[in-house]
Amino acid sequence: MSPLGWAFLAVVCSAFSAAVVYLLMRSHAEVLLSRQREQLAEARAALAAQRESLEDSLRNVEDATRRKAMDEFIADIRVEERHYIREHKILFVTRKCLVRQERIFFRNLPLSTWVEQEMPIEEGADVDKLAQAMTVFTPEGMIAAASKKLLQ
Repeated sequence: MSPLGWAFLAVVCSAFSAAVVYLLMRSHAEVLLSRQREQLAEARAALAAQRESLEDSLRNVEDATRRKAMDEFIADIRVEERHYIREHKILFVTRKCLVRQERIFFRNLPLSTWVEQEMPIEEGADVDKLAQAMTVFTPEGMIAAASKKLLQ
């Protein structure tokens, strides 16, 4: 073969070798890139899971704090009550009524005005039992209403 043929064959072989090396390096780079993408996806998934757990724990802490504040608020609420017997004289008849007054206090501040109830009583009736039965502001009722509102 002539020297020009040998030179041409050397150029063709080097071009072919360069193409093979290029394809091998490109596939190697794609493998490295896919591994990096996989690691990035794992890191993102771990961060998303951590974010969700932190949001859940933060929500739980907020709920616990709100519940504790509501319990402290309810502990400071009290009901003041008083009752007495009122007599109504109509001509020759005297009617007795039990009058019960209640109001709600927060610490030493009244939250409501006096709520008054009047109930006629008969002779010999137990005034204290009747007064307790007439209550408007029961502590159990107030706590149940507050906890129901808190849960909503």
